[in-house]
Amino acid sequence: MNFSIIAAVDEKNGIGIKGKLPWRLSKDLAYFQDITTDSGKNAVIMGRTTWESLPKGSRPLKNRLNIVLTRNSDIQLPEGVFKADSIDAALALAKGKNAEQVFVIGGAQVYAQAIENPNCTRIYLTQVFGDFKCDTFFPKFDPTKFEKTAESELHEEADVKFVFTKYRKAR
Repeated sequence: MNFSIIAAVDEKNGIGIKGKLPWRLSKDLAYFQDITTDSGKNAVIMGRTTWESLPKGSRPLKNRLNIVLTRNSDIQLPEGVFKADSIDAALALAKGKNAEQVFVIGGAQVYAQAIENPNCTRIYLTQVFGDFKCDTFFPKFDPTKFEKTAESELHEEADVKFVFTKYRKAR
């Protein structure tokens, strides 16, 4: 089953600092929700740390099948949230639950595995201008493997500038 990656990165590919997002951009959060709830039944795959970083009132992410990647068989997850021990196992689970689209939403280790997976066909990146002194990073990816297909106009919110970009696997 094919899947997409969605992330927001700063100029140094930073995605987080001390387990939190380094910015709070309402347009980016709305974009994330729009993209990941675009069709009838979508799935989001995330690592355990990303799951735990979501505000308790926001998890599970509504209107999406939530799958948490973990090797911890004792993890307690709410009813309706599933666990898997690999991206391929999560994709099989999503397919078995009839997900129409699947999105990998973090964190760094999961992104690094996902970007190398042959079933990764799209990347949605919010590119945030500036260096936010992050301690967690999105992996660099080979520009010959993914080509940019779209870039939004420049947005600005709370003195932070950003654009939405889309990449697809090169043919």
